[in-house]
Amino acid sequence: MFTYDNVTFHWLGHDGFRIEAGPLVIYIDPFKLSPAAVKPASLVLLTHEHFDHCSVEDLRKVVTPTTTVICPQECLSALSKVRPGDVIPVRPGEKRSVAGITVSAVSAYNVNKYRDPATKQVFHPKVDEKVGYVLDVGSVRVYHAGDTDNIPEMARISCDIALLPVSGTYVMTAEEAADAARAIKPKVAIPMHYGSIVGDDSNAKTFERLLAGSGIRVEILKKE
Repeated sequence: MFTYDNVTFHWLGHDGFRIEAGPLVIYIDPFKLSPAAVKPASLVLLTHEHFDHCSVEDLRKVVTPTTTVICPQECLSALSKVRPGDVIPVRPGEKRSVAGITVSAVSAYNVNKYRDPATKQVFHPKVDEKVGYVLDVGSVRVYHAGDTDNIPEMARISCDIALLPVSGTYVMTAEEAADAARAIKPKVAIPMHYGSIVGDDSNAKTFERLLAGSGIRVEILKKE
């Protein structure tokens, strides 16, 4: 758990977070939730349709008839099995406001992580319009990168807290994530996308080591 200016971040493993600010409970990509991690959600943000980011089993644990879900178009069929109060589809570059939270969808895609190196087929193609999010929670601006490489669009992102994948294979390596953090210049960087499916604590520690002396505070959170 980490608190910054009255906004509390709980890392739920992999790319999953629960962010709390007063009565607001915001989930991003909940996956394999422990019983202790489950609370009724005010808002859920999904980055893309892969099972470890758009998990119907986990969404059913936190989504209620008053929950709003923001997601790419590709998640809509899965959400028909969950039935939240409202579903708002987004594409990169679009902005939405829910419960006093401003949410901007931003690009998330691979440039050098290949499903098929022979054909240069990547795991997360830009054409699919998978997303990350920049959200303003009170006075705190948070960037959740989603499943992505270090892409040019990141240089235009301004945030206080950056949640960045570090495990490689499907997303940035720790080295690439450190380069991305230097471009974004957040006050705090929190590594994610390790410890489940791919990656381990060493990726987070490498990320922290590479940013030592950069002026960017790295917080490695314990999975809840």
